[in-house]
Amino acid sequence: MTAHHELRLLPWAGPEGKPCYLDTDDREGYVSRLADHIESVQLGMAAELLEQSVQVLDDETEDAEKLRLVAAQLAGALRDVLCVATSRGHRLVTPE
Repeated sequence: MTAHHELRLLPWAGPEGKPCYLDTDDREGYVSRLADHIESVQLGMAAELLEQSVQVLDDETEDAEKLRLVAAQLAGALRDVLCVATSRGHRLVTPE
């Protein structure tokens, strides 16, 4: 079994919202490729949301409900992006 620091943090949660990890050295396996794809989608959605949120924030006529919705969506996107960054950071090769 791979050491815990070498496990890949996956971009989805398991039961009860707990993190899911993948124990494999095969970066081309099905689950690894699925995780890569989901991470890519999450990053793309975060970029689109950022553009939309800037437009909402620039519009002084937007109501508080719309602003709360944008804030909630941004918080979710930030959570996803931090998960991707953490996962990729753990997979960086570091000299011993």
